[in-house]
Formats: sequence, structure tokens, C-alpha cells
Amino acid sequence: MFSNARIVLEDDVLAGSILIRDGKIADISEGNSVAGEDFEGDFIIPGLVELHTDHLEGHYQPRPGIRWNKTAAVQAHDAQIVTSGITTVFDCLRMGADEDGGFEHGEMREMADAIQSAEKEGRLRAEHLLHLRCEVSADNVLEHFADFENDPHVRLVSLMDHAPGQRQFQTMDQYIFYYQKKRGLSDEVFARFVAKRQAESARNSTPHRNAIAKVCAERGITVASHDDATLAHVDEAIDNGVRLAEFPTSFDAARASHEHGMSVLMGAPNIVRGKSHSGNIAARELAEMGVLDVLSSDYVPLSLLHAPFILADEVESITLPKAIAMVTSTPARTVSLDDRGRIATGLRADLVRVHRSHGVPVTRSVWRQGRRVA
Repeated sequence: MFSNARIVLEDDVLAGSILIRDGKIADISEGNSVAGEDFEGDFIIPGLVELHTDHLEGHYQPRPGIRWNKTAAVQAHDAQIVTSGITTVFDCLRMGADEDGGFEHGEMREMADAIQSAEKEGRLRAEHLLHLRCEVSADNVLEHFADFENDPHVRLVSLMDHAPGQRQFQTMDQYIFYYQKKRGLSDEVFARFVAKRQAESARNSTPHRNAIAKVCAERGITVASHDDATLAHVDEAIDNGVRLAEFPTSFDAARASHEHGMSVLMGAPNIVRGKSHSGNIAARELAEMGVLDVLSSDYVPLSLLHAPFILADEVESITLPKAIAMVTSTPARTVSLDDRGRIATGLRADLVRVHRSHGVPVTRSVWRQGRRVA
């Protein structure tokens, strides 16, 4: 029994108590109680559902050219994920390697095996599922994707094209910063690099995108688009059965995706910082337009807990329950995880105790299926 809590439901904040039995929510009652653990007025929210995090890569490759022990990397990642209030995480694994810093064929399969072995051995506290980030312009993306042909942990696949002139990099300014200035490439070497990437995109993107989307439809895997910029991109996403529009780079693409029933995802760091790190649209503006559905921690796990409170504080049309839904019930529904993401009787007792009087919220305790994990 958890008592004297502010319980964040889908449409209300209820002062009351929650009874947990056999890993599930058995009862929710209004009013103070002397029974159970006293939450002293702290919030209790559903465990966060994270659909897109690149955070594991930073533990596996903490410095350029260095590969860390995979099990240790997974454990370090899991620890930070859980203490940020995330109880279900989709670990992003890159499919398709090139000189942009991708991984060799087989590395991501080995990482997935390390995640699943760690889970079986009781090393992990969050539930880990897989999100395959498929660079459709890469020559070898289908070869990498084939390594996961029979893996039931794959529940989400995103279709990406990071070639210059495409989506995130429609103009060359950001591409020059990312790939020429940061690497110190001469104009001649950079020109060859750009020409090669553009040729790969023209040759590979459409057939690879269609082939991967077809496999996902056959296996019931949720498909995400990535960095859609135009209405033509949105039409392509509709044809590919996309349910999640990740990081649209224009207001028109975001609005059209939302209107066609896709969940529009933006980065929680974008909300915390007030702007995109790559110079694209601000997530807060999409929230004010009513077309922001899901937040992702992307590269800072704690931002997934921090950002909803910022939205509830600063955007008049967004209540705390609506903001919390962006990191709980909506992402869960988008990937067909109907047993979690809400505080309701019969659902999994994935719960987070949050203390917040002002500023950055503090995670005090975390439970997954009724068992305390942090």
C-alpha cells in the first residue's frame, strides 16, 4: 500500500492511495490513509516508457575507437535509466555502418545478446526491448537487419536517411559542421564524402526502406519515420505503415503526421534546453500547437522526467497528466504495450515516486511489476 500520494492519472491528479498485489495495481482510493508507505504528498506516476535512447552507445563506446565490455555497458546504462524513472526502455541499435562511425556487422547482434543474457541473469532493473535504427542509405543495412530476423525483443524499427540534402540535413550548414569542421576535412575530401553519401542515398534509400517496412508489417513490428521534413516524406511514411514520427524537422511535417494518426515524437532535451541541438524546430512550439504526442530522452535519460514538468509549468494548454502521458501512456500505446503506462486497476505496477517542489524533479523510488528496483 502506498498512501498520502498525489497520484497522476490520465486526466487528473488524485490525492489518495494505491494498493499493489501480485505485481499489479489492485486498487486506487481517494483520501489520506494511515496504512502502507507514506508518500508525504509526493507524486506517484506510471513508470516512464522510453522509445528512443542513444544512451547505451555512449557506455559501449565511451571514447572514439574504444569498445567497453558489453555487459558492463548494459548494466551502467540500465542503472541510469531506472534512476531516471524509466521502467521500459527501447535500446537503440544502429543498423548500417559506414565511415560516419557506425558499428561493424555483428557488433549490434552481440550487444543484443548481451542485453538478453543480462536480463536472464537478473542483472537488469528496467525491461529492455529493442529499437533498430536502420540507416536506409547504407549499402549493408539489410545485412545488419537480417541478424535480428527471429528476435522477439525487436518491437520498433526506424527508417532513417542522414545523407546530405535529406531530412535532418536539408541545408548544408549543419552537415558541414557535423562532418567537415568536427573532423577537420579539407574541402576536397569533404566534397568526395558528400558525393558518395548522396549517391548511396539515391541508390539505396527507397528499396531498403520498402524492404524493411515490408518485413515489419509481416512481423507486427511498429515502424517509425525519422526526421521527416516535407509532406512527401509524410506520404511515404503513410505508405510504409508508420505509427511513430520521430523528430520531424518542419511544422508542416509534424502537423500532417499528427493529423494522419501518427504519434509525433520529439526529444525531451529539446524541451529542457528550449531548442534543438541541430538547429531544427523547437519541441515546445509543437506542444503549443497541440501536435506533440511523445517525448524521448534521446541522449540524456533524466530529461524524460524533467521535460513533462516544464511543459506543465510553462504551456497553458498542457496539464501535468497530459504532459506525463507523453512519456507513459502514449508511447506505450504506440508500440502496443497495453499492460503499462497508466495508473489503473489491473495494469502492471510500474510506478515512480517523484518529489518536486520546483525545478528538477527527484526520483525517490521506482517499482517494476510491484518490485522495488530503485
